[in-house]
Amino acid sequence: MQLDGNLIKENGHDYLKEMLDFPDYYGKNLDALYDCLCEIGVETEIILINSDEVSSDMIDTFIDAASENDFLKFKCE
Repeated sequence: MQLDGNLIKENGHDYLKEMLDFPDYYGKNLDALYDCLCEIGVETEIILINSDEVSSDMIDTFIDAASENDFLKFKCE
C-alpha cells in the first residue's frame, strides 16, 4: 500500500482512516494511529511517498508500530 505525504498533509487523519480502513472509533491522533497500526493482523507493507511533507512524529509512529507488529512493514520514499 502506498500513502502520499502530500495527501496526509492536506487531509490528515481522515486520509489515513480511509486508506488504512481504520474503524469508526479511530481517534485521529498519533496515539490512535499507533494503536490501529499495531492491530493490523495481515501482512501489510506501507510505503510513504513524499515523506518530507509528513511530520517526523508521524513517521516515528509508523516506525514504532512496524517494530511492534510483525505483520506491518514500513518504509519512506
